[in-house]
Amino acid sequence: MSGWFEETLHPDIGQRFRMERVLYRDRTGLQDLVIFENRVLGRVMALDGVIQTAEGDEFIYHEMLAHVPILAHGRVRRVLIVGGGDGGMLRRCLEHPSVERVTMVEIDRGVVDLSREYLPSISAGAFDDPRTELVIADGCRYVAETADRSDGDRFDVVIVDSTDPHGPGAVLFTSAFYADCKRCLAPGGVLVTQNGVPFLQPDELTQTWRRRKALFADSSFFMAPVPSYYGGFMAFGWASDDEGLRALAAADIAPRMAAAGLRPRYYTPEIHAGSFALPQYVLSLMA
Repeated sequence: MSGWFEETLHPDIGQRFRMERVLYRDRTGLQDLVIFENRVLGRVMALDGVIQTAEGDEFIYHEMLAHVPILAHGRVRRVLIVGGGDGGMLRRCLEHPSVERVTMVEIDRGVVDLSREYLPSISAGAFDDPRTELVIADGCRYVAETADRSDGDRFDVVIVDSTDPHGPGAVLFTSAFYADCKRCLAPGGVLVTQNGVPFLQPDELTQTWRRRKALFADSSFFMAPVPSYYGGFMAFGWASDDEGLRALAAADIAPRMAAAGLRPRYYTPEIHAGSFALPQYVLSLMA
């Protein structure tokens, strides 16, 4: 049965997607989840009225949020993903042979199970990789408990692949959460986050920057255009105490990419370096 899915993220502007066929629609216990087919984007998943991922363009989002921090760091062995129930971020992290373990903490088991059933091309078997540790838990609590343990695990990269700051994802945009993430990082580690579309969500970017610049020596953003996320370029948050990592040139990244044997569809060393060049309207939000 066809119809239209109308996104409800922004109160004054929006987008809609033709649903050629609804594959699943119900509540997972925590969120309203719908998966439908669209002629342009393939299979699409939305949570609580907001598009989360689509087969057609997920590679842009996942490649950028995974490859940029991992290749900038250069020595990543352990990665923590908070959220990311569709498995796309997990898949891209595991494409790096240097990565020995990826711990993925997802609050909603239903998102994982339904993504594996209806969106298998996005995770592409990543959940079955022996390097994967899947934890069904509150990501905020997991990070806090890990940070508070004297013998707690430390990660080279922490990736927050969350929803926008409403519903279950709201706590993942707080100063306390960012402080816990920092304590989970090994020396020289990198924290990256999903930070929305700054043209339509400017306050989200400003608040994130202010909260993190008080915690990290280097706090900024990098950007990429993801067609299914309406409003122009999407921002990804960047935070590290190693101020040199963000300044690496394409020539520094290229041999690392070659050594990893990556074959991305969007990411290139040149895009890596250029993604940190922010337009003036974004810089103004960081003033």
